[in-house]
Amino acid sequence: MMEPIRKPSINDLYYLPQVDSTNSWAKQHLDAFGPIGAVYTTDQTAGRGRLGRQWQGAPGQMLCITVVVKSPLAQPATLSLFSSLATANLLRDYYGLDCRIKWPNDLLIGGKKVVGILCEGIPEVHAWLCGIGINLAQPQRYFDDLDLPHATSLALAGARVDPEADPERLAGTLTDFGFDRALYHYETDGFAVCREEYKARCINLGRHVTYDGGAGQAVDIDEEGNLVVQEDGSGLRRVFTGEVSVQGIYGAL
Repeated sequence: MMEPIRKPSINDLYYLPQVDSTNSWAKQHLDAFGPIGAVYTTDQTAGRGRLGRQWQGAPGQMLCITVVVKSPLAQPATLSLFSSLATANLLRDYYGLDCRIKWPNDLLIGGKKVVGILCEGIPEVHAWLCGIGINLAQPQRYFDDLDLPHATSLALAGARVDPEADPERLAGTLTDFGFDRALYHYETDGFAVCREEYKARCINLGRHVTYDGGAGQAVDIDEEGNLVVQEDGSGLRRVFTGEVSVQGIYGAL
């Protein structure tokens, strides 16, 4: 295992030249972090996404970061939604890109996935891990070779990405401002503090969606972070777990 490199930051920020998974490393080194901190790499060899999917690495061309939050959050089940909004705001401020959110936490540009997020909880010690993978500079052939027609990178979306300098800058800003400052209200008040901003970015709303056991039009995100669906030929249903397909996104009909 390579030794972590401490980076300048308001909070505890570590860089690993290579690691199997930033979430796994953070879980094994919780004592290295204060209330807020992060570990990041540009070479993750065994990352994973939601529902156990493998997150394919691209050494030097993507940022993998785990933000560690040590706080008794009022509403931890909505942390992935908070994380997606914090990341979307970061990419807007740095690159001028308008990312949309596919509920609960995929970030899309032009209908293609550019960021994936996996949050894990260690409730017995009030610790939460927000694993975030950002496609920075992969060329189109990278996605073609992996048969990923619905994925893209910031560079392909027109951003001027510096793969050498941007990972540290993004990691530091996300940790110190995207999470630390924004958590002042979220940790006590929950999703309500960012709900309207999240809804404005959510690509599901107003579209037909399908999920395990039903289908209908997505009409709202409620105070608990549930996707509220007007089911076809039925009433309202609140969805919080599982895979949701959105008409027109990732090839869904």
